[in-house]
Amino acid sequence: MAHPGVVAQRGGERVADRVYRRIAARAAADALAPAWRDRPGPVPRPKVSALFSHGRVRLTLHLELPFPSDVGTLARTARDAACRTVAELTGTPVTGADVIVDRLHPAAAG
Repeated sequence: MAHPGVVAQRGGERVADRVYRRIAARAAADALAPAWRDRPGPVPRPKVSALFSHGRVRLTLHLELPFPSDVGTLARTARDAACRTVAELTGTPVTGADVIVDRLHPAAAG
């Protein structure tokens, strides 16, 4: 039994990197969904890596985007949504996020 006035030592908490990845990928996909609304077929899921270090997380998002579109705006929209949602849901500060556009999907000829 602990002595009065002595705070008991408790275990720490740690969010697994895969949780950060899943949260960020879902947030980015949800943010990009309107850009894909008029496109046939499945919406490509963002691929995300997360690096947790010193109580913070850094993200890298790999995106596939529709074309033509404002690629810069869509990349920022996905990045901002991922960073905001990870910080809100996990309480972990996000130090930054790199966005890599891996592929552009041209509109189908109609």
